[in-house]
Amino acid sequence: MARVFDNWERLVRATLQREQLRNAGQGQGRSSSGLASAVPPSLGRSTNIDLILQAADEIQEEDPNVARILCEQAYTMAQNLDPNSDGRGVLQFKTGLMSVIKQKLAKKDGAKIDRNRDLERLWEFYQNYKRRHRVDDIQKAEERWRESGTFSTNLGELELRSLEMKKVYATLRALVEVMEVLTRDAATDGVGRQINEELRKIKKADATLTGELTPYNIVPLDAPALTNAIGFFPEVKAAISAIRYTIDLPRLPSDFEVSNLRKSDMFDLLQFVFGFQKDNIRNQRENVVLSIANAQSRLGIPVEAEPKIDEKAITEVFLKVLDNYIKWCKYLRIRLAWNSTEAINRDRKLILVSLYFLVWGEAANVRFLPECICYIFHNMAKDLDVILDQSEAVPPKSCKGESGSISYLQEIIFPIYETMEKEAARNNNGKAAHSAWRNYDDFNEYFWSPTCFELGWPMRKDSSFLLKPRGWKRTGKCSFVEHRTFLHLYRSFHRLWIFLLLMFQGLTIIAFNHGTINMDTFKEVLSVGPTFAVMSFLECCLDVLLTFGAYSTARGMAISRLFIRFFWFGLSSVFVIYIYMKVLAEKNNRNSDSFYFRIYILVLGVYAGIRIFLALLLKFPACHTLSEMSDQWSIFQFFKWIYQERYYVGRGLYERMNDYFRYVLFWLVIFASKFSFTYFLQIEPLVQPTNIIRKLPDLPYSWHDLVSKGNHNALALASLWAPVMAIYIMDIHIWYTVLSAFVGGLMGARARLGEIRSIEMVHKRFESFPEAFVKNLVSSRARRMPSERPSGQGSQEMNKIFAARFSPFWNEIIKSLREEDYISNREKDLLSIPSNTGSLKLVQWPLFLLSSKILLAIDLALDCKDTQADLWNRISRDEYMAYAVQECFYSIEKILHSLVDGEGRLWVERLFREVNESVMEGSILVTLTLKKLPLVLSRFTALSGLLVRNETSELARGVAKAVFDLYEVVTHDFLSPNLREQFDTWNILARARNEGRLFSRIEWPKEPEIKEQVKRLHLLLTVKDSAANIPKNLEARRRLEFFTNSLFMDMPLAKPVCEMIPFSVFTPYYSETVLYSSSELRVENEDGISILFYLQKIFPDEWENFLERIGRSESTGDADLQESSRDSLELRFWASYRGQTLARTVRGMMYYRRALMLQSYLEKRAFGEIEDGYSEGDYFSTQGFELSREARAQADLKFTYVVSCQIYGQQKQKKAPEAADIALLLQRNEALRVAFIHVEENVTNEGKVLKEFYSKLVKADVHGKDQEIYSIKLPGDPKLGEGKPENQNHAIIFTRGEAVQTIDMNQDNYLEEAMKMRNLLEEFRGNHGLRPPTILGVREHVFTGSVSSLAWFMSNQETSFVTLGQRILAYPLKVRMHYGHPDVFDRIFHISRGGISKASRVINISEDIFAGFNSTLRQGNITHHEYIQVGKGRDVGLNQIALFEGKVAGGNGEQVLSRDVYRLGQLLDFFRMLSFYFTTVGYYLCTMMTVLTVYIFLYGRVYLALSGLDSGISSDARLLGNTALDAVLNAQFLVQIGVFTAVPMIMGFILEQGLLKAVFSFITMQLQLCSVFFTFSLGTKTHYFGRTILHGGAKYKATGRGFVVRHIKFAENYRLYSRSHFVKALEVALLLIVYIAYGYTKGGATSFILVTISSWFLVISWLFAPYIFNPSGFEWQKTVEDFDDWTSWLLYKGGVGVKGEYSWESWWDEEQMHIQTFRGRILETILSLRFLMFQYGIVYKFHLTGKSTSLAIYGFSWVVLVVFVVLFKIFTFSPKKSTNFQLMMRFIQGVTALGLLAAIILVVAFTNLSVPDLFASLLAFIPTGWLILSLAIAWNRLVKSLGLWDSVREFARLYDAGMGMIIFAPIAVLSWFPFISTFQSRLLFNQAFSRGLEISIILAGNKANVQT
Repeated sequence: MARVFDNWERLVRATLQREQLRNAGQGQGRSSSGLASAVPPSLGRSTNIDLILQAADEIQEEDPNVARILCEQAYTMAQNLDPNSDGRGVLQFKTGLMSVIKQKLAKKDGAKIDRNRDLERLWEFYQNYKRRHRVDDIQKAEERWRESGTFSTNLGELELRSLEMKKVYATLRALVEVMEVLTRDAATDGVGRQINEELRKIKKADATLTGELTPYNIVPLDAPALTNAIGFFPEVKAAISAIRYTIDLPRLPSDFEVSNLRKSDMFDLLQFVFGFQKDNIRNQRENVVLSIANAQSRLGIPVEAEPKIDEKAITEVFLKVLDNYIKWCKYLRIRLAWNSTEAINRDRKLILVSLYFLVWGEAANVRFLPECICYIFHNMAKDLDVILDQSEAVPPKSCKGESGSISYLQEIIFPIYETMEKEAARNNNGKAAHSAWRNYDDFNEYFWSPTCFELGWPMRKDSSFLLKPRGWKRTGKCSFVEHRTFLHLYRSFHRLWIFLLLMFQGLTIIAFNHGTINMDTFKEVLSVGPTFAVMSFLECCLDVLLTFGAYSTARGMAISRLFIRFFWFGLSSVFVIYIYMKVLAEKNNRNSDSFYFRIYILVLGVYAGIRIFLALLLKFPACHTLSEMSDQWSIFQFFKWIYQERYYVGRGLYERMNDYFRYVLFWLVIFASKFSFTYFLQIEPLVQPTNIIRKLPDLPYSWHDLVSKGNHNALALASLWAPVMAIYIMDIHIWYTVLSAFVGGLMGARARLGEIRSIEMVHKRFESFPEAFVKNLVSSRARRMPSERPSGQGSQEMNKIFAARFSPFWNEIIKSLREEDYISNREKDLLSIPSNTGSLKLVQWPLFLLSSKILLAIDLALDCKDTQADLWNRISRDEYMAYAVQECFYSIEKILHSLVDGEGRLWVERLFREVNESVMEGSILVTLTLKKLPLVLSRFTALSGLLVRNETSELARGVAKAVFDLYEVVTHDFLSPNLREQFDTWNILARARNEGRLFSRIEWPKEPEIKEQVKRLHLLLTVKDSAANIPKNLEARRRLEFFTNSLFMDMPLAKPVCEMIPFSVFTPYYSETVLYSSSELRVENEDGISILFYLQKIFPDEWENFLERIGRSESTGDADLQESSRDSLELRFWASYRGQTLARTVRGMMYYRRALMLQSYLEKRAFGEIEDGYSEGDYFSTQGFELSREARAQADLKFTYVVSCQIYGQQKQKKAPEAADIALLLQRNEALRVAFIHVEENVTNEGKVLKEFYSKLVKADVHGKDQEIYSIKLPGDPKLGEGKPENQNHAIIFTRGEAVQTIDMNQDNYLEEAMKMRNLLEEFRGNHGLRPPTILGVREHVFTGSVSSLAWFMSNQETSFVTLGQRILAYPLKVRMHYGHPDVFDRIFHISRGGISKASRVINISEDIFAGFNSTLRQGNITHHEYIQVGKGRDVGLNQIALFEGKVAGGNGEQVLSRDVYRLGQLLDFFRMLSFYFTTVGYYLCTMMTVLTVYIFLYGRVYLALSGLDSGISSDARLLGNTALDAVLNAQFLVQIGVFTAVPMIMGFILEQGLLKAVFSFITMQLQLCSVFFTFSLGTKTHYFGRTILHGGAKYKATGRGFVVRHIKFAENYRLYSRSHFVKALEVALLLIVYIAYGYTKGGATSFILVTISSWFLVISWLFAPYIFNPSGFEWQKTVEDFDDWTSWLLYKGGVGVKGEYSWESWWDEEQMHIQTFRGRILETILSLRFLMFQYGIVYKFHLTGKSTSLAIYGFSWVVLVVFVVLFKIFTFSPKKSTNFQLMMRFIQGVTALGLLAAIILVVAFTNLSVPDLFASLLAFIPTGWLILSLAIAWNRLVKSLGLWDSVREFARLYDAGMGMIIFAPIAVLSWFPFISTFQSRLLFNQAFSRGLEISIILAGNKANVQT
């Protein structure tokens, strides 16, 4: 047994050592935490076990005995908490800890430790530890600092001391806690008495020990913390004082505990009476304090000794937080919880705001129900009102449980959550119909009616709201039912469809009347009246039909409105049709008196007048006031109610009149273009052919005609008009695209986008940057320093002041570029700008502007043969050359003056005096010999080269000699003879020279200004590179170009940091890559390519810069970097910063804090005021700004970053590498906060496992460990809906400020952009229409488009949308929504209205855009701003792109069904509705119509060809219809290949790159087959959009965000695109072949191909794009391997647990999962019936059938088909199932094969069946076979019951094998030619080739292809 224990101890020790080694490699300075990091959550939540074990680790080396005592105490605490070790991981932890204790108990000599002296040892160690670390002295010093309110200037020392003291306090706290426990049983005399006295002293007076270690988020409210300056800001002090308990509040019971480290406040009262959780109280206390402190800072910093909050600040917060509640009460016409805002005092306002935040903060999933929150708050506020009127606080009944406990969570939130959870369970993981369960919106809309008060308070458990579903019985929706049907498109946007149809009808009538407008034509046009009535009635029918499922629970008034409208429009339709029929009868009767016509006109006029009046009243902005006034009359209310449903949301959706007229004009231009095109090129050319075809007699049909007798060739006319109708519906989007590109381009140019588009422009305009920067990005208060100069000082002095203010910011930007390895050290020196605070008279510009200018000026001087003025004019033509010459002159003077003294200084002074006088007199060419100028500068260059080094005695002698050499050259060679003689005869100088004293003493440069000038001057004289090459890196250039361009764009002026709007950044994270591990960087794929190798080749310059930064040579190998843990970690970060990782995102977002610290530091904000009279020298110094306590505190007051890592708790429990990497990010970023869901499992006495869920927030403590800040219990599993919005919802309570920026984890940010954030936030206060902005749209830069052509296409497409597209949506169209990240939300507006996304399962799969819908419906305003940008990663491989586009298209399919789209479509005015439609779901419908046009056209042509009408109709009719046909096909083709998609892209290129670059980029894209890509993308969007609406199945698809430059196997591509592209492409190809084979034309096959060129292009693109854009797709070796892999996959049998990627059978089963419902099966059946046409038409074209049209021929073809199916079954009969008849089966198969061959030969020989007929039979039977397959799959249960499923599967396998071979054959043929693969590589990676990258090396890898 002892051996077992010894082995266990060794195992524990080895594990701990590995843990320590791993942690040591994670970051610099990270402490190994041993068992402290392994404390189970169930033990660590209520105790400080981890803190005690950490202290034991810290003091292990100092005193092992004391470490052992601490470990024993930790074990005792663990044992007391969980004696049975039921918690997860507790048994393993206790066993490991016991093993460590047993090792500590044994001494080296084997003697046992005397444990009776433990307490004494602990006390002695405690005293020594305090003395050694001077704890008492440091505390006194900190107290003095706190009282003085000033900061130490030695910031670095101060910060290090703070960090060290935090660790000391942590150890002391652990020691005190253990001593306190041990003294309970100890004697009260001796050591025990001393310890008790020390403990009393600590509890009474010394709060530092607890305060410094009490977890806090931003403001240390629970205990004072001397190391955090934020608590000393006056506004924060005032805010804390404002919430304190006052005598007016009811008394708290004496047994209610309040920490003695702080004073009681309002939150303690709310906690006691309502039972809010402790951490919810702590969280919202800080939230309220920061809210009112920031509100106060905008009004002014309090300057009183006891600062107080202005009541205006409290009122502002009060009205904004409770704005939705106030509107809700007004809508329901109920009284507020208070009488009036003026009647309640500031304390009552504060406590109501606090109550609202507490209600919201603990509401969990109920936060998605904003009006439910209003209901809860309303009732709790009334309870609070009663409580506040009492003298003693008494909890209300609403929060009191049966046991008497007070719990808001249990009594109020849990019942609601439980009901929502039961409903969510009914969605069957997203597979059930939306109508089968209540989603979040249904629950929330219950509170949009006064009937919600039937719920009662306390809430009645038996209310309909809390009714739980039983079995499959539905509980009923609220007011809207999301039925899955395309009919929602008509219902939501019926005004659009009615308008389009009426216009088409009117234009067609005019065209058929030959364009003449007379009374007859007018009467015919009036037929639009019945059409309108019928279509309106259809919309009412859909309302009635699609509301099914909500009748039992919807409001009675809403149901009444439906049926009133139904009967009204039904009756009016009948009446209007009847009247119009009479009008037509009168028209035919020339003797009629037109009575009915007059009645009809009157009816239409009255009805149209009423509609127009109501439309103006409700939709026209100018009539909004009149509309509100009309509510006083019931009749108006009734008609308005009938016309438009009244909801809580969607009221007041109108804009200013000038905005309204702008978007109306926009659409009028589109309509004029569209309808002109429609009339002249689509409708009019079809009039004559239509008339001819209608008048043709009955034509002979090639087949047995069933439906076309006597109908005037209606089907032929339908085939002619159907494509025109399809394009008519779709082409409005074409006109929208063109006009929006034009208008967007003009708006961009007006906004000054693209003015600086190259580094050359940066050089030319650099001189204007400082002034523009100061104007826009420096706060007005900060502009006052240094003190303003009089205007007479000249522009030069002002330029210098601007440059001095600009330089610290510019240099930080350049420093960040260096830290990111975009530039080298040398480029950093050349790009940096001097401080411009010295005594030099002129502005000093960066050296990259002045490089080589001195050398060029010397050349001009040497060539000068004119006067001094002419020479200076030539130099001044280049302004930077003039700057360089002047700076060089003044710098040389100042440097020489500082170097020498005595006679030498006299020489310098006289020399420059003489030169200055010559310059003033214009005689410099006489005074100096310019030919000797290069010699003089060479001497001075040698001197400066010595001075830039550190001083040594040898260098000092060298400098003295160099100065003397310079003196000799200047005096005897450079000066004119007269001056030379004067200097030689100067007695003082001559005597010093003769005595050897001249320049014998050199004063080495020591002043920072002189040292900077020496270094700069040396570079100025030696750098010869052209400025055009600096910086070399393209990304660095792009960033500098955009930043400098943005300085000239319109933006709000910056406020001081203390007055800016506070904000948070919010990033949801699940399980994506955080940081690449060393192994991930080096693991090689099948081609031998590792991520590190790939990055080194793609970013060679950045790799060199990285090596330079870490002090390594360029020859350093990977193995060398692994030897150093620091370098290895830096390498991991370098690689991760070039991927789409969380580390990159965190680094980018933390630039906000860095920028705020810099801005705050330079503003010199002191406590309560901003100092003004700074000297120039100290104002512009930024040294140590990141260590400034004040700057950091000010930044933390304004900025918070929360990453919501949903499963971080699980990752920590599993020891996942992501958890360690997240912990490393926490350690490196002190302001980073991580929120996550913690799951705790408890086992009941019955053995049942109960899960408890907590929402936690953590940060890194002083040891680098996670420190829990808040832990808020949830009512249950928070994931009831979609994962991402639920992840955001649980963590949003931890955000702070008035704004929140949503950032995805594949985004990036830049320091220079972060500097503009406070400008952007001021947009919330700007004038952007009737309402202030609620979402600020921000421009994105896609950083993944620099290598492959696909990435470039995607990047350009995305960039076009996020710039020009969103620009036009925001203004003038006013319909921009939230399309994802990085928009900035008005935080208070949105958290009080349901959050920043919606989360209902499946319907809200595109959760982001619903935030925009919600904001717009709730009277928000969404703007777009392009002077700031955020980086964004996108998918770079075709498969990734397809998955992403499929996800978005599926999300749009779900949007079609949603209530948000329905309400926006109904409630927006007509023109704004058009903008909304065509930029959301309408875009995808138009995309689908583009594809459907091909189908409609081809099926129409095939119908004409197979029926024989093609040749029967006269050629005249065909030719006359070709104009319309050409217009249709050309429009469809241009959309298909992406021309109109590219129009905004090209406009963006022209705007931001210039015309030439735009043309070049467009041509390059075409050469790289972008049209193939766009055509393929068209198919992706169409497939997923259509399938989602038909069958559902939209879900989040993880696309992966890695580096995709690898070969994708053929089978993988086939699985992904088989059903979405390949099947459809082959169907189109089949249609084209049939059309060519049987169609009629005079031009033959060539004419057919020309007509169908777009269709052929679509077929080729859909079939081969995945292989064209597949790296190494045409490499022979890869092709062979792909074929083997594909055949293995095709033939591999599936089974339980076998995934589709391994087996065709499993994949085939997965592909059928979308057909789940009976409705879906019916739809699939109907759609599949189209394949019957092929067999029905082709069999009558056989030579065998002659001209017979008997139906028996078609019947016989089915007999033949059945025979072939039986033969197939015989040939595929498996021997394994007939082991006793194997020989017999082989014999039968052989005989059958011979018989079949003989039969075919005999039939061909002795009948009219020809060989072409055999091929034609394939065209006939292949579609029919696919029809049978489709029907079998749709009705699979029936087929399985008949025992035919195995045969169907084999039949399907044959089809997939055939389709695969059709696609594979061309690929195999092309792979034979090596040049094809080379061409493909060039086509795919042209961008990389143009950058000179070794793509061939990347593709080939490190390994050669070895044939095995």
